[in-house]
Amino acid sequence: MPSTDRVLVVGATGRTGRYVVEAATARGLTPVALVRNASRARKTLPPGTEIVVGDLTAPDTLTEAVGDTDAVIFVHGSDDDARPESFERIDYGGVENVLRALGDRRPRIVLQTSIFVTRRDHSFNDGGHALDWKRRSERLVRLSGAPYTIVRPGWLDAGETGPHLRIEQGDAGEDGVSRAALGALLVEALLDDAAIGKTFEVYSGPGTATKDFTALFTEARPDAPGALDAVDDTPNLPLDAEPARVRDDLAHLRTA
Repeated sequence: MPSTDRVLVVGATGRTGRYVVEAATARGLTPVALVRNASRARKTLPPGTEIVVGDLTAPDTLTEAVGDTDAVIFVHGSDDDARPESFERIDYGGVENVLRALGDRRPRIVLQTSIFVTRRDHSFNDGGHALDWKRRSERLVRLSGAPYTIVRPGWLDAGETGPHLRIEQGDAGEDGVSRAALGALLVEALLDDAAIGKTFEVYSGPGTATKDFTALFTEARPDAPGALDAVDDTPNLPLDAEPARVRDDLAHLRTA
């Protein structure tokens, strides 16, 4: 039985989150789904899944939700048709609010963001600056003091995906990844010390299903301790040009 047991899954009812719940259960963990509407979530999640009610945009609803968790997996995100400000409120704000709710506790964290997160001129960054806010959420996790892994998945269920996983760094790829394979990887990153302190992109394709996750994670270089960004990231989001809210949040984490 792994030393980690209760895993808070943020975004559990999403298309990837459901695979995370299944993979966590298969590995002997107790996934705890953070949801806004319990009755609606029960129609989506596997029978018997533990549910806790909370709203990522309402910090006072999260303290009890995170109270007895050993780890957190973030697979949340704004809806495709979300208003521009939702990327700040949910993709970034949700991470910031959970970290604050944890207080001085530092459980293991796995954060899913996206490929292209450092490509500020990509069309995904139009409007609400979705990529910038995801990148800012990564910075929160790196400075949180928690043992972490940050995963940037490729195009979800796009192209010739399959169970064979590969990872890259530097945010240069554009391939697809299977949600099922991704869900398994996110859980394995929670359990494998070879993944700690690392940020990487992940893709999948046809071939033998990946089983040796330690070997896979060992391929990635670790982030520099205390760095805002990942190894090989383009330094194109200067801290002194960031919104005051972001600078304050990072300063709070550094002080804590």
